[in-house]
Amino acid sequence: MKTRLYPIVQFLLFLSALLTFSFLIHTYVWAAMGLPKYGNLIVKSYLVNAFLAAAIYILLYIFQKRLKNQIGFLFMGGSFLKFIFFFIIFYPVYSADDTMDKVEFSAFFVPYAVSLIIETVFMAKMLKKMD
Repeated sequence: MKTRLYPIVQFLLFLSALLTFSFLIHTYVWAAMGLPKYGNLIVKSYLVNAFLAAAIYILLYIFQKRLKNQIGFLFMGGSFLKFIFFFIIFYPVYSADDTMDKVEFSAFFVPYAVSLIIETVFMAKMLKKMD
C-alpha cells in the first residue's frame, strides 16, 4: 500500500537527498582537481541554501490560500532573499582578494541552482493544485 507523504515532507526529503548528492559530487570533483574538499565556505553554502529553500517553500505552502495571487512574486522575493544572504555572508569572503574565481562562484552557485530547481518544481506542483 502506497502512502502519500505530505507535500512539505516530500519537499524536505527531496531537497535533502538532492543537495546531499550534489554536495558529495561537488566535493569529490574538487578533491579530484586537487582543491581543498571543504574550502570556500562550501559546507556553509549548502546549509544556508538548504535552510532558505526549506523556509521559503514551507512559508509559501502554509500561506498559499491567503496569498494565492501574490505567490509568484513572493517566490521571486525568496530568490532575492538568497542573494541578500550571499552578499552578506559569502561575498565579503570571496572578494577579500579583489577577485572571485570559478571555484568560489561554484561553491555558492551550485547549491543555489539545485535548490532553485527543486523549489521551482515543487512550487509548480503547488500552483497546479491551486487551480
